Amino acid sequence: MSDITTESRPDAPEPIAPTIDGDTELYEALVLGTRDYCRKNGFTDVVIGLSGGIDSTLVACVAVDALGSEHVHGVAMPSRYSSDHSLSDAHLLAANLGIDIRTISIEPAFSAFESMLAESFTGRERGLTQENLQSRCRGQILMALSNEFGWMVLTTGNKSELAVGYFTIYGDSVGGYAVIKDLLKTRVYDLCRYVNKRDGRETVPVSVIDKPPSAELRPDQRDDQSLPPYDVLDRILEGYVERDMTTDDLIEAGYDPDIVRRVTRLVDIAEYKRRQAPLGVRVTRKAFGRDRRVPITNAYR
Repeated sequence: MSDITTESRPDAPEPIAPTIDGDTELYEALVLGTRDYCRKNGFTDVVIGLSGGIDSTLVACVAVDALGSEHVHGVAMPSRYSSDHSLSDAHLLAANLGIDIRTISIEPAFSAFESMLAESFTGRERGLTQENLQSRCRGQILMALSNEFGWMVLTTGNKSELAVGYFTIYGDSVGGYAVIKDLLKTRVYDLCRYVNKRDGRETVPVSVIDKPPSAELRPDQRDDQSLPPYDVLDRILEGYVERDMTTDDLIEAGYDPDIVRRVTRLVDIAEYKRRQAPLGVRVTRKAFGRDRRVPITNAYR
């Protein structure tokens, strides 16, 4: 039998669709999922908290491609800990995308909460509670705008944060749709670089890509103070969450045993938080939710 491939036949049909690279395919999947969810559920406009960080930047890019710049509204919500470049990066991004942006400081609300709770918190050190308060102030502002104008809130959390519980319930997780909830942090950076390459310009300000990731909820905060570096974290998460590797499998693969045990433990105990997060499009082999069914509460260790 002759070995004649389709490619060697002169009368072979043209491909149904051109082959596209992985970044393009992934980005367009996010755009399609966002557009379909909004339109099929009757939403014309969306609102996004623009922090000047990489996650909200990518969400804004996707939203503009999905709905058009006139239907995307950005909100910068600085606090006493926000850096000047975060605010300027958010406004530069908005200008590059052609979307409107307003600045609403959370300081009056945050200060009011601190005053209201001061007597109850007497003698206790400041810490995570105050960080979460700031996040919840921002969530309230976004939901107020959503209620008033009918804009759906797009949340900006990524899969890495969702996996280990690095987000605030009723804070940065509030909203109607989570655009990048199935996208690991390192892929968020990849897609921001893709947007700039596709557009042939710095649609995403280079400062957004280059600066260390931070929630800016305390002075000089960086993500790597609370989590392993994302290039390490994401490889462990990909193995544990998407490929069903066990803790022992990951350790045998060469990852640091202490980091593996810590990360897998964080994933396990954050299930209750993930169940309360908004839905979003699946773009990997295994997303949280229906693809990965685990009990919220169990005594297994």
